[in-house]
This record gives sequence, structure tokens and C-alpha cells, in this order.
Amino acid sequence: MQWQDEGIIIGVRRHGETSVVAELMTRTRGRHMGLVRGGRSRSMQPVLQPGNRVEAVWRARLDEHLGDFKLEPVNLRAARLMESATALYGVQAMGSLLRLLPERDPHPHLFEALDLILDHMDDPAGAGELFVRFELAVLNDLGFGLDLAECAATGTLEDLVYVSPKSGRAVSRAAGAPYADRLLALPAFLAPQAKLSADPQSLAAAFRLSGFFLNRHVYEPRGITENAARHGFVQAALKALSRLPAAPPE
Repeated sequence: MQWQDEGIIIGVRRHGETSVVAELMTRTRGRHMGLVRGGRSRSMQPVLQPGNRVEAVWRARLDEHLGDFKLEPVNLRAARLMESATALYGVQAMGSLLRLLPERDPHPHLFEALDLILDHMDDPAGAGELFVRFELAVLNDLGFGLDLAECAATGTLEDLVYVSPKSGRAVSRAAGAPYADRLLALPAFLAPQAKLSADPQSLAAAFRLSGFFLNRHVYEPRGITENAARHGFVQAALKALSRLPAAPPE
């Protein structure tokens, strides 16, 4: 068995004296592991850092075996990712999210999203927004996607400001007013057709929204807790965004 694909390093663990088991998010084959012989060498250690994009060749006698990876660097961005807390926590948190999905289950759009976010981790405003959308995409692929296209009560497409914690559907301001204390806030930048950017308040609300549904549908049923890296990313992204000058009014 052999295949070749692009992949992004999301984790590495030691295997024996000289080798490692590398965990990649690949473009067409999902999250995939393989043995990298000599992976602890000086030449390979810089390549095997989380966030780096590589060209991977995987070989094994049978498909169900761990197999061996041969990796060639394509985009070595790990050094840049280590320069900020936002990026450092972000790459760890996204790796943790991808581990919620079955191994070897293809999710090409998540590979594309991961690659895009890693290229924008030095932009605190953009990174936070992209990360929330990544969480919502993972929820969708797990079968728990939110429906933010129209009001669950009236079908209107306008003035959607709430999300029902029960159904995960959007609710308009008028329909949700009597139950506002029981509904989750829908940040304006997540609403369909929105052209707004996140500010610290709306980004914090977005993190609460995605975190609520991850806890309800994924973490609690599996008996696990939120990865500490997510908390670190949220705090770092909000802190970095709060330091930026406010956008001028249109």
C-alpha cells in the first residue's frame, strides 16, 4: 500500500531511540499517523514541528497498519508560529479539535481551513474569527452543525441576534425578545451575509457560542473536558484584539 498527499503536522510522539510517530492532517485522507524513521535527527526535527506543511508519502504492507511516512518540507512556518501566544495555543487547539474526528476520515475543507488559519495566526483579529468558524465547521462534520441562515420561529433572514441552545438555530430579535435570557447571543460577524469584523465583545460571544455546543454535544457525552490550549488561545486572541485601535465608523 502506498499513497502521496499534502499534510500539516499536528502532533509528534517519540517512538524508540531514533524514530517518531507523526500525526498529520492530510488533504484527502484526513487525520493520519505514520512512523518517521530517524525523526529525532537534527535534520528532521525542524520539519516535524506542529503547523508545518509537508509532502507525505505513506507506505505499509496492509492498509490497517501504522505504516511509514517519508516527509518533505513545503512550508516551514512553525518558527513563526512560536513567536506569539495566539499562534502557539492556536495550533495546539486546532490539533485537539481534529482529534475529535475519526482517524483517516477525509475532511478536505478542514485541511484547507487549517492551512489558511495557520497563515493568518499573526493577525489577532482574523485569527480569532477564523478559529471560531473552524470550530463550527468541526461541529458540523460531527453532525452537530448550527443553522444560522434564518429565524427558527419566523423564517425571517433579517435581524438574527440569538441562537437557541436547544436547536442550535438562529432566532430574530423580535421572536427572541420574550426569551432573551435563555438564548445565546449570535455575534453580528457570524450572521449570514455579514460584512462586519469581530471586536473583543463579539469575538468573546462567538467563543462562548461555539464552546457551549462543543461542551454539550462532544465533550460531555465523551466524558472529556475542553483542551487547555483552547482556553489559552481564547485569552490570547481577545487580549491581542483589545490592543488594536478601534475601526473608524463607516
